[in-house]
Order: sequence, then C-alpha cells, then structure tokens
Amino acid sequence: MKQQVKTDKPTPVHAPHIPLTAYYRTERDRQAYLRQIFDDTAADYDRIETLLARGSGSRYRRQALVRGGLKAGMKVLDVGVGTGLVAAQACVLTEDAALVTGVDPSTGMIAASKLPKAMMLVEGRAESLPFPDNHFDFLSMGYALRHISDLEVAFAEFKRVLKPGGRLCILEITQAQSRFGRWLLKSYMRGFIPLLTRLVSKQKNTATIWRYFWDSIEACVPPGQVLATLSAAGFSRVERHLEIGIFSEYQALKADPDQTN
Repeated sequence: MKQQVKTDKPTPVHAPHIPLTAYYRTERDRQAYLRQIFDDTAADYDRIETLLARGSGSRYRRQALVRGGLKAGMKVLDVGVGTGLVAAQACVLTEDAALVTGVDPSTGMIAASKLPKAMMLVEGRAESLPFPDNHFDFLSMGYALRHISDLEVAFAEFKRVLKPGGRLCILEITQAQSRFGRWLLKSYMRGFIPLLTRLVSKQKNTATIWRYFWDSIEACVPPGQVLATLSAAGFSRVERHLEIGIFSEYQALKADPDQTN
C-alpha cells in the first residue's frame, strides 16, 4: 500500500507527546530516562529488530532513503543513529562511508553499532547538533522523532545544518487509521514483542523499551502536526509517504534561493 497523505490546517507543536509518567515523572526527566534505557539495552537492539523485521528492515530503510532523494556522493547526517541501522544503508547508497556522520545521545547505542570505520559517530542531541551551518546534503532520522523533546527546535537545527537544496527524510512508525489496525499493532508491539524479548534478550530492560516504543507511538501527535511543524521551520515540499499503513516517511527540502524551480 502506497499513498501520499495530506492533512487540513494542522498546527505546529513542540513536544511529540505528553510525558509518559509510567516511565518518568516530568518532561525534564525524559532525556535522562531515555539515555539510560538505550544504554542499558543497546546490546540486544539489533538482534530483536532482526527477529521482528524478518530480515526486511534493511531493504525497507534503503528504499525509504532512495525515496527521500539520497544519492551517491551526498554528505549525510543520520540523527538518532542508534546502532546504525539507517546509517548503514546510507553508507551503501552514498558509496562512501566517510560521507556519512551519525549523532546520538546514547553512547551505549553508538558503542554497539557495527558501522564502517570510515564513518564518523558523534555524541549529541537533535535539538543542539554539533555541526556548522550548511554542512550536509541529506539528513535522515530513523524512528527517533518520538524521543525528541522539542520538534520545533530540532527541525530548526535540521534546517540549519543542511545545505541549500538539502533533503530531509524522517522515518517513523505511526498509528494505523483503522481501529482493527491500531489494535493489531498495539497487540504486536506492546504484547508479543516484550514477551519475545524476555525469551531471547540478555538485558533486563529490553522488554520495557519495546513497551515504551508502543506507548510513545500511541501518544505521539498526528502526522499532520509533524508536517505543519516542518513547514513552520521553513522547509519546503513537505510531504508524508506512507507504507502499509504504519510506516511514515516525512520528506522535505531546504529551499535553495539560487534555484528558481
């Protein structure tokens, strides 16, 4: 299932969702909580993801980056790089791992990555990227939008570090439109996956992080508000591409004032 999805007059937002108090008390506590749980579960992340995606995750990520406009020779920043599942596909598509940089607040996830040595990995947050203005041709982010504390600040940073004409591609899991689809996804992500992780994981918090993933998906603002926030940040050609009803690809362009088209 492939479709382009548009919404009517949504409003920009700051936080992607309200504080999830079952995991942390306040919005201020969220950063510390996420850093700790990602550090604690990094060793299990790739193994669980491979089981869940049945080997198709790499292919999907690569296709999504192609749809987002990534081409050979582009200089890429992958925000929320984690263990490098999106960045690894960017290395393939650029044909030079030295062109790809990953940034993440979790040093544990970075340490667990198995990426080419030529690729640069940096500790940092989406809301304060440690890079100069107009530096990258392409910026990607895979399944980390829900973990940002302020979307408006992060999107302004994304625009700042992209060159004029640079492209943005954000991958995220979003709610299914049908009631049955939402029930099915919730049962899978909050029920089946945590149960599976208890059987195969080595870290005690791995089941918790997968429950948290679903709860943050369920609480996340609608896609239309993400698109509105991207537009408010100054991006152009903002759109959402949807795969099988739940995989959203937010695509946008930093306009080049020297280009007329």
